Amino acid sequence: MAVIPPVCDFGLKAPPFRLPMVDGSFATFDDIAGENGTIVMFICNHCPYVKAIIDRLVRDVKDLQELGIGAVAIMSNDWNAYPDDAPEFMETFASENGFTFPYLIDEDQNIARAFDAVCTPDFFGYDKNGGLQYRGRLDASRKEAGPEDLRRDLFEAMKEVAKTGNGPKDQTPSMGCSIKWRDDGMPVAQS
Repeated sequence: MAVIPPVCDFGLKAPPFRLPMVDGSFATFDDIAGENGTIVMFICNHCPYVKAIIDRLVRDVKDLQELGIGAVAIMSNDWNAYPDDAPEFMETFASENGFTFPYLIDEDQNIARAFDAVCTPDFFGYDKNGGLQYRGRLDASRKEAGPEDLRRDLFEAMKEVAKTGNGPKDQTPSMGCSIKWRDDGMPVAQS
């Protein structure tokens, strides 16, 4: 069943994080922040909604990076229940799809909870000061990629954020598979 995230809470500060990449190095929000804004994306390897748009996501992030927008993807699913999302497959997924941004592991799911992420994909677009300006979709694709000429919602919104510091007032939420929460439902203390 598809899940739809809540609307944008304009100006809400990005929660801090320090998460590992599959190579064991770490990244923080400050490490990936761009001079004109930042996108935080919650995705995973197995979700049909993510698979349907992954080529467009990579294209749009590359185009936004040229405008001074930083980007990061975070995988928060319980990979014990969904083994295709395990860290050893994240590196392959990122490589095969040409990621130009870090792909981080949120093993204890605390960061997904801090952001109030609910689905994959779930997009958070921040201004250069770390205030939320966009909580919407990449484009109108669903489980299948839409036509090539779809409006690039995330790209257009973040281009406006880079130029003016403000996101659009009208935003269409993303839609995707729910984040696969651990069975115990409790966050694990970070080590």
